[in-house]
Amino acid sequence: MHDALLDVPCLTIDGQQKTLGDFDAKVLLVVNTASKCGFTPQYKELEALWKRYHERGLVVLGFPCDQFGHQEPGSEAQIATFCERNFGVSFPLFSKVKVNGGEAHPLFVQLKKRAPGLLGSKAIKWNFTKFLITDEGRSVARFSSRTSPDSLASHIEAHL
Repeated sequence: MHDALLDVPCLTIDGQQKTLGDFDAKVLLVVNTASKCGFTPQYKELEALWKRYHERGLVVLGFPCDQFGHQEPGSEAQIATFCERNFGVSFPLFSKVKVNGGEAHPLFVQLKKRAPGLLGSKAIKWNFTKFLITDEGRSVARFSSRTSPDSLASHIEAHL
């Protein structure tokens, strides 16, 4: 029996309604992304994780966000083109979301509640905050923007 977290509706970057539960995954890595951020090169590492572990049950999910320094100003089409052209991104991307404040996407409201940040903070501090979801949605771990995606390999492997 999976967790309700997996049933939160999300809109893909090309306009399809999906939930996290639609992805047949043992491990989900949800990341709020941006195209004009100092951490943007992490797209390359995220894509490498996706390619390395996808067949074993990892799904990487990118959620573009423009709440931090206006670093994701483009349209969905521009974002998708940028990610594919510059980083070869083939993992699923979603439409732009807000991760903080009263208009925060319900998925990020749940993720922040289940995996608070430093000193119990609920707010996401910057782009490329990562949430690792395991155990059919019942376990959520949070990693900061500064945590390289490569360093998550052992966490991912432990659940595959």
